[in-house]
Amino acid sequence: MNADIKDSSLAAKGKLRIEWANQNMPVLNLIRERFLKEKPLHGVTIAACLHVTTETASLMRTLKDGGADVALCASNPLSTQDDVAASLVHDYDIPTFAICGEDNDTYYKHINSALDLQPNITMDDGADLVSTLHSKRTELIPNVWAGTEETTTGVIRLKSMANDKVLKFPVVAVNDAETKHFFDNRYGTGQSTIDGIVRATNRLLAGTNFVVAGYGWCGRGLASRAHGMGANVIVTEIDPLKGLEAVMDGFRVLPMSEAAAIGDFFCTVTGNKHVIRKEHFEIMKDGAIVCNSGHFNVEIDLDALEKIAVGKREIREFVMEYKLTGNRRVNVLADGRLVNLAAAEGHPSSVMDMSFANQALAAEWVAKNHKNLEKKVYVVPTDIDKNISKLKLQSMKVKLDVLTPEQERYLASWQEGT
Repeated sequence: MNADIKDSSLAAKGKLRIEWANQNMPVLNLIRERFLKEKPLHGVTIAACLHVTTETASLMRTLKDGGADVALCASNPLSTQDDVAASLVHDYDIPTFAICGEDNDTYYKHINSALDLQPNITMDDGADLVSTLHSKRTELIPNVWAGTEETTTGVIRLKSMANDKVLKFPVVAVNDAETKHFFDNRYGTGQSTIDGIVRATNRLLAGTNFVVAGYGWCGRGLASRAHGMGANVIVTEIDPLKGLEAVMDGFRVLPMSEAAAIGDFFCTVTGNKHVIRKEHFEIMKDGAIVCNSGHFNVEIDLDALEKIAVGKREIREFVMEYKLTGNRRVNVLADGRLVNLAAAEGHPSSVMDMSFANQALAAEWVAKNHKNLEKKVYVVPTDIDKNISKLKLQSMKVKLDVLTPEQERYLASWQEGT
């Protein structure tokens, strides 16, 4: 099999970890059972560029059991779990191209290896497959029916392409499904980012000033979890509505130019570039800890930090200490990449269960409907979202009320009032 992984001897460990994660993914398991019987993806080729984790392994198995030919590469050079990659190749016969810590050239070589499958469907987390197809592998575009996109950053890129009329095939914004961003972005990012920070630093959060840059769904979750750990949370925002929401949620809202001077921990979750810059590093207190949980490593201006630093050293795994004038030190975690995946294991399997259920069902929807789709970004159909919610509640043994006939008539009528 064509694959590129770090060490095949890690496969046994990876298989056990895949099984452990799969135990807490009931919705995807129900979908896999149906896929095994119905084979809705028979004859479909899928190239996936996702974080190579235990949860992603369950998605790849589901797609394969649905009849698809699949190949997987990493969507971030530091997010690959090498034992999982080994198990996917050796236990599940899924071509995987991913090595944790791979350099930029290898990263794009792996993307091209996945694209060599000549996919009908692309499955992205950050839109690197789509962008590579549009820039370097245009000869494959006629074969592509549509894509799916997992993360906010990728959806932003794709909507920009659609607005500029350069998007060559339709894409389903899985990220925007309510069963994805309400849970994955808020609860998954919130918990896993704190996990990555604590694993990397072993520092106490209680009593510290914890600066969250951005109050989207990821920022909401992170602020909530940091507050739950006893931190004094400060939010920075550019959107007045989100800033107001942060204030009403009980958090202090400041511009980064003021927060930089008082923060102990900083974490960016905006999806934008250079959120923490030279002027911010210059006023940070000694020992400040800076990290990112947005998809790309552009939110922290590391080039600017390198230029003003008088020295640096890796003082601890995942912690680069930059020495600045005035005997100050600024510590950057995981090279500014996704701290929850680089220094920890990413989202818990129970939230990825819903995210990847959306991916699997979106792939099925594309396979059935691609001939009628336009070259634009689509939202996940509402019935898929509701079905996933029902399956998740069912797995949790949670029951809902049912409208009575009288209530249904009342909601459908404009004649009844007080």
